[in-house]
Amino acid sequence: MRALWFSLLMALAIALGLGGAAQAKPLPIKVVIVTTFEIGADTGDFAGEFQPWVEGWPLKHQITIPGVRHVARYSDDGVLAIVSDMRGRARESVAALILSNQFDLSKAYWIVSGIAGVDPAAASVGSAAWAKYVVDADPIYEVDDREIPADWPYGLYANDAERPNVKGKAEGSSAMVWTLDAGLVDWAYGLTRDVKLPDSAALQGLRGGYKGEPLAQRPPFVLVGDALGTVRFWHGARRTQWARDWVKLWTDGAGTFTMTDCEDQGILDVLDAHAAGGKIDRRRVLVLRTASNYSRPPLDQPTFPRVFHDEGAAAAFAATFRVGGVVARELTTHWDRYATALPNTASTGRSQ
Repeated sequence: MRALWFSLLMALAIALGLGGAAQAKPLPIKVVIVTTFEIGADTGDFAGEFQPWVEGWPLKHQITIPGVRHVARYSDDGVLAIVSDMRGRARESVAALILSNQFDLSKAYWIVSGIAGVDPAAASVGSAAWAKYVVDADPIYEVDDREIPADWPYGLYANDAERPNVKGKAEGSSAMVWTLDAGLVDWAYGLTRDVKLPDSAALQGLRGGYKGEPLAQRPPFVLVGDALGTVRFWHGARRTQWARDWVKLWTDGAGTFTMTDCEDQGILDVLDAHAAGGKIDRRRVLVLRTASNYSRPPLDQPTFPRVFHDEGAAAAFAATFRVGGVVARELTTHWDRYATALPNTASTGRSQ
């Protein structure tokens, strides 16, 4: 009798719409914003990567996604933003989002939006780069720096290779390179290349040490530049040269190292894994990294002790939404156009 009553109560709950999240229709999402961390609260204090989106869009609704540690936010016009957490946790969070069944992500555009280190040969602190390539630097062999052969530039080299700057293999661990849709990236850049980014006396001071490096000394600007992902936080002139060489090696000379971060390789790997099942459209992925610090110090200064600058981070946090928000707004405002067809430089009447 008790079992019968339980069955009747469950049937009544489902009929009344009380059966829980599993009974709800998936929420259609137009744009997913993936940030990697927040500082303090989501609103009202010093902003991290998430807060500019929460306040600037604004994202008024909160939702808990099982497997994602930070509460997510979404808007009535179809924008969803998450905090993936950093390094290896980003993989877990993005996978949890895709598998949650709370959202219909089949037509969603993705903007991976976070801060990074920047090569002073490519851009300045506060700048924002749209990537055409994401390169993985986690599957790697490493020799103790005190034991590097005399004819090697550094002690880092590819799996199944015997020296630096030889392409090896990473079968079973990584695709090593993810190529983003060139037309979509060019469209996003064309839409945002004239966005004015925050500058300050503090940023000018940071730039001042990079004499003879014109791009490092420019006020913050928007560019196209590629991302190197590794969970190791690295810094220095030799490591920057390694990063340049590594991106060139794995993209067969097509990519240019611009930004260094800890999550893009994991996020792209997860997106690729779930694209085949139709849950997401891998062509609709953008990676936007904004520079919080240089990847090496000025050449006449030691690498340590300080590589991360509060003033650079604040500018980079602001730039994530100032640039990425333009693209997200265009996509949602003209969803009738972009739901079924990817934008390109002809979509807004602008060329690169």
